[in-house]
Amino acid sequence: MKPQVVIVGRPNVGKSSLVNRLAGKRVTVVEEHRGVTRDRKAVEVEWGGLTFDVVDTGGWLEAGDTLEAKVSQQAEAALATADLVLLVVDVTTGLVDEDTHVARWALRSGRPVLLVVNKVDDTQHEASSWEFLSLGAGDPHTVSAQHGRGTGDLLDVIVARLEESRIVEEIADADDDGALRVAIVGRPNVGKSTLFNQLIGEERSVVHDMPGTTRDAIDTLVSTDVGLIRFIDTAGMRRRAKTEAGLETYAVLRSLDALDRSDIAILVIDATVGATGQDQHLAERISAAGCPSLVVLNKWELVAVDDRASVLATVGEKLAFLGDAPVMKTTATSGKGVHRILPALAIAAADYQKRVPTGALNRAIRDLQIKQPAPTGKIRYAVQGATEPPTFTLFIAGRLPQTYLRYVERSLRERFSLGSQPLRVRVRVD
Repeated sequence: MKPQVVIVGRPNVGKSSLVNRLAGKRVTVVEEHRGVTRDRKAVEVEWGGLTFDVVDTGGWLEAGDTLEAKVSQQAEAALATADLVLLVVDVTTGLVDEDTHVARWALRSGRPVLLVVNKVDDTQHEASSWEFLSLGAGDPHTVSAQHGRGTGDLLDVIVARLEESRIVEEIADADDDGALRVAIVGRPNVGKSTLFNQLIGEERSVVHDMPGTTRDAIDTLVSTDVGLIRFIDTAGMRRRAKTEAGLETYAVLRSLDALDRSDIAILVIDATVGATGQDQHLAERISAAGCPSLVVLNKWELVAVDDRASVLATVGEKLAFLGDAPVMKTTATSGKGVHRILPALAIAAADYQKRVPTGALNRAIRDLQIKQPAPTGKIRYAVQGATEPPTFTLFIAGRLPQTYLRYVERSLRERFSLGSQPLRVRVRVD
């Protein structure tokens, strides 16, 4: 089924004129009378190699006579099938209450919405279009449907948004295969793609010494000795000041998305440089995503023996956000040390999903309090509320200092062999 782009707006803002302009032919009746369009009409449009339907609707009204109510119902039915909604407003009349009502209705649908300001025939009207930002539908895309001004740019945006939605849907469908999702992230040119190729055993990613070779996140499903793994090779992340507009900006966004949908993150660092400030920012981002991680010091063989202790110390200092995440030393070009990564991923995944029986948990809480009583307060009992990461809730009387909570976390980690992966301890006062 072709993607559906549904045009909505109050009556007489130029929706039908816009349909005609996007289609490149007169396919709808256009008159300067309120409510000329009454039914839905789908028109096929091809642009940038993508074919989609543009659906014209009658003006949506929050209240009206019986005919207007039926027209609004047709618009609502069209919205239910929309892949993208174009919210059209009229710059010559400015923002009116009906525009606000339509915008709220369109945004409540949960469908992606583009704000299209019509009848923008000159730069003066273009400046006036920013008034419509208050609708909450994003930045305005200005067009003149009657004269064709800006419609090519609008079609480019429509195609980009539809392609982005398609990619997200494909990723969501692919992610339902039960595989362990592993994102490989790091600064540009640290050897992520070379490591990726060593892990999957094939030349799947472009490997080149020029930073930024990988432009998108690449998912590769691999059957390994430790189970099914979906590796996500991502574009290198740079500081914003060094990130060019366009493709590379989009690549960084996809890299961040890869982190959000991964089960485990592999942070690759160039060992010849050591941990940098940007590596530190990436560690913060991994920590915020809440997933376990491995740190891979790549190009380790190129580090002088006398410098290796200093490199490891820098990693420990700058990547404190990752706790005691395993640090693995590899040289991806030769494959040395890469064989240890898959077993480490399996251990991290098992720790991340571990559930502790309530009885064993409370015996551990009793023992750790006997060994070292809290200076104030007391833990009455505890439960594990979630996994991924293991999350424990302590029900306490009084108050516990942060130092004691860290002692509890460390004791639980050691008692139940929870490894170095994320662990959360929450407190509820009885």
